[in-house]
Order: sequence, then C-alpha cells, then structure tokens
Amino acid sequence: MIRIYPANSRYKADHGWLTSHFSFSFAEYFDPNNMSFGPLRVLNDDIVQPGHGFPPHPHQEMEIVSIVLKGQLKHEDSIGNAEILQFGQVQRMTAGTGIIHSEMNPSATDEVNLLQLWFLPNQAKLSPSYETVSYDPQKMNNALLPVVSNKVQSEHVAYIHQDLTLYLSKLEAKKEISFQQAPGRRIFLFVIEGDLMIHGETQLHTRDSARITEQDQLDLTTHSGATFMLIDLP
Repeated sequence: MIRIYPANSRYKADHGWLTSHFSFSFAEYFDPNNMSFGPLRVLNDDIVQPGHGFPPHPHQEMEIVSIVLKGQLKHEDSIGNAEILQFGQVQRMTAGTGIIHSEMNPSATDEVNLLQLWFLPNQAKLSPSYETVSYDPQKMNNALLPVVSNKVQSEHVAYIHQDLTLYLSKLEAKKEISFQQAPGRRIFLFVIEGDLMIHGETQLHTRDSARITEQDQLDLTTHSGATFMLIDLP
C-alpha cells in the first residue's frame, strides 16, 4: 500500500522567527489518526530566522535526528556537547533517561532550514548520548546513501537505537533507482526537492511524502531530478 501525503496537507505553524511544517502530530497540532508511522514519531520541516532558535529544553526516551538542508545550526546540551552543524552533516541525539539541549541559528543574516525527526528507541532508559557525522553529498548522486542506521557501520553513518536505516539521495533527471527490503517492513519517503515517481505511476513533488507498506521493492524515477530521503523502518 502506498499512501501519499501532499506537502500542503502538513500542519503549518508560523511564529515569525520560526516556520514549521509537521508531518505528524506535534505541539499544538493533534490528530489521533496521525501520530506515527512505525517508530517514526516526528518529522518537522523547520525554518529558523537569523539569531533565533530553541532555548534549552528537555527530552527523554526518544532518538532525535537533525539534518541541516541550508544554513547553520548551533547545538549545545547538558552532557557537554557544543558545535555548529551545516549541510553535509547529520546529528543523532539519544535523549534516553533525560537530556537538555538548545538549537539556535548562529547567523546574523541567513536562515537555517533543517529536518528534525524523532524515533521511538528500541529500548528504554538508555544513557543520553550525542553524535554528529559528516557525509559527502556527491555520494548521494544516483545512489541511496545511508547516513543513520543501526546496521551500517561507518564513521559517516550515525548509529541509532532502532532497527532502521535513513538514506539520502539525489537522483538526476531521467535516472532511476530501486530499493529492496525484507518482507513486512515499512518505507517512508520524503521529497526534499524535485519530482519523484514510484513504480512509474505515483507522482510526488517537493515536500510530498509517502508511507509505504507491503512493498518489498520500490522503483523510483524522476523527470527533472529529485533530492529525497528514504527510511527503511520495521
């Protein structure tokens, strides 16, 4: 089954300094029929204006992944980590038994656009931890590049406490790519930019997403090019 969620079906929160689009129930947006997809609990598409951000706040019992698409994101937390992330980097934070962190846009002139995802961990009461990995965007070209996983071991892949792998890809015009997974698993697809076609018939555009079940193989093509995220989920 392939369920398409157009970009304009997402909930929009506009606070002036922050514009967010929520793919799942979050903050003031609550829909009991849109709480999660497997262990994927949150996907927020955030744009933070220069000099603004999220002051220190707590989290627990969640795996939090941040992917910077444009600009810079300054992270600080209660276990001593502090750094600035940019495009080509992915951050994984295990909130576990409890952590406090802040996320700010350190630029005085440029906004930052990031995707933040929350996943339910595969075990409770984990010790809080933090990791940032860098990847080569060129390796996304016409390939599925793993950047977060509990299976793929690499200095360029962040480890996550859940049975999933998150891939990034940049498919050139008229190219195609296939993905195979074990029976009984889920696929979450999110188009960051461009157009993407599933099995030559189901069309997605910028910021559209798809929640896919009962599909052991996914054939993806594009007319004009696409940058997208694919998550292999239990």
